[in-house]
Amino acid sequence: MVRKLNIVGDGQGDLSGHGGEQRAVFVYQMDAYHYWESFLGRNDFIFGQFGENFTVEQLADDEVFIGDRYRIGDAIFEVTAPRVTCYRVGIRMKEPRMPALLVAQHRPGFYFRVLQEGEVGAGDDIVKIADGPERLSVAEIDALLYLPGHSREQLERALRIPALSKGWQSSFQAMLEQESGPKAAEGNPGLANEEQAPAWPGFRQMRVANMSKESESVTSFILEPIDGKPIPVFQAGQFVVLRLLVDPGKPPVLRSYSLSDLPAANHLRISVKKELNGIGSSFLCNRAREGDRLDVSAPRGSFTLRPGQNPVVLLSAGVGATPVMSMLHALAAEKSQREIWWIYGARNRAEHPFAEESRSLLKQLSRGRGYIVYSKPAAIDRDGADFDAPGHIDAALLEKIGLSRDSDFYLCGPTSFLQNMRDGLRNWGVLAGNVHTEIFGSLEAITPGMAQVVHTPHLPQGPPGSGPPVSFARSGITAAWDRKFASLLELAEACDVPVRWACRAGVCHTCMTGLIGGSVIYNPEPLELPAPGNVLICCSQPNAGVTLDL
Repeated sequence: MVRKLNIVGDGQGDLSGHGGEQRAVFVYQMDAYHYWESFLGRNDFIFGQFGENFTVEQLADDEVFIGDRYRIGDAIFEVTAPRVTCYRVGIRMKEPRMPALLVAQHRPGFYFRVLQEGEVGAGDDIVKIADGPERLSVAEIDALLYLPGHSREQLERALRIPALSKGWQSSFQAMLEQESGPKAAEGNPGLANEEQAPAWPGFRQMRVANMSKESESVTSFILEPIDGKPIPVFQAGQFVVLRLLVDPGKPPVLRSYSLSDLPAANHLRISVKKELNGIGSSFLCNRAREGDRLDVSAPRGSFTLRPGQNPVVLLSAGVGATPVMSMLHALAAEKSQREIWWIYGARNRAEHPFAEESRSLLKQLSRGRGYIVYSKPAAIDRDGADFDAPGHIDAALLEKIGLSRDSDFYLCGPTSFLQNMRDGLRNWGVLAGNVHTEIFGSLEAITPGMAQVVHTPHLPQGPPGSGPPVSFARSGITAAWDRKFASLLELAEACDVPVRWACRAGVCHTCMTGLIGGSVIYNPEPLELPAPGNVLICCSQPNAGVTLDL
């Protein structure tokens, strides 16, 4: 019995990767079985070898078109998309390259949507009852996303196919927007939101030109290039990585800090909160002096302002104000006519950085408004002057003060604040695409179908390797490369560094990571290279010492 979401008794194992109405039934062909038997020199396949629900005669991927409809038994089906790449097929086939091979050899298989539920049995005829519009085959659609050489005409045709699943449509829309952009960009936005190449590779020496206290715990540092050469303009909201020699007898410490000023050609400003046990922040706030030299990476990061006319809500707590402060500077500098909200939560006035700076910038905006919340106001703090309300920021407060749910929300702050705000905004009805978040520390892991157990990052067990150093900037550790690892991904996993992956074979770009410094080699070569300044860690090894944004 075939239902809308799966076949009774033959459901999907990983619903996040393979479930849903658009991916109810996976189809693979006997002709493809015979091809792989020859290609791999194997004769040990069984039905379901590729994880399919239906093993069929004919219906080749280059002859079946997205939107085609078929009657099988009592049920009616519609072709919605090629099969997404998945590491499990590599495990099942005992061939790690399999996710990449399925794409490269144009034999991915495809998904059915169930238009009419009914009983289906082995031996039933497959009867085509309607042709899909645009006549784009499963193999063509798969290659359009995963292989180089994207055609604008094909992208436009693909987007005219109603049956194509929403995920594929959004990928093709992102690719089409890149094609329509003012200048050619590298990378594939259909697979990942890739940053463009950083302004300089590795680290550049800068001098501490000025230090100023923003609050009892936050200090700002103005950094100027030693060589006097201008800094390419960065985007408001981005961050830099500092390489700090805290102890001359030990490896440098890597720490990421958001830029908190208006993008400028002659300096960068970071604002650092002194943490009780923070090695990097303690070094900077206690030991750094004007005139000191620091190693600074190029600005990077995708937490940046999106164009549009929606109201902008800059929503932060604690030292999370730093990247959104840069955004507020940028909006004031361009004299934005959008409605701009600056909403900030602090403990009290003593712990309120950028108080006067943010008020001054809001006054420069014709539609700028601010709202400050103190969780524990001191006796000297003035209600209505220093802050607007006691307590904490939540979605109910945002609704109360008159924010629109159609705003673009930019969130930064402690982990608990971010989680509460994301949950609150979702429950309030804010679209996920309107919520943009900057995370201090490690990014959220993506490990499809596997339980996520959070550990503190550490050096890998056993004797250290003899290869070049691999530094994980967000996790704050550096490990020597060991050839026993097949990839940078495997080393990161051995160090319990939070990682993201799906295919583990250089296809999907889920594992794409910022390459802050160094160089890598690929083995195997990915189907499509990421934009410069990024690396696919699932199929790469260090060619020299590398620093990764992990």
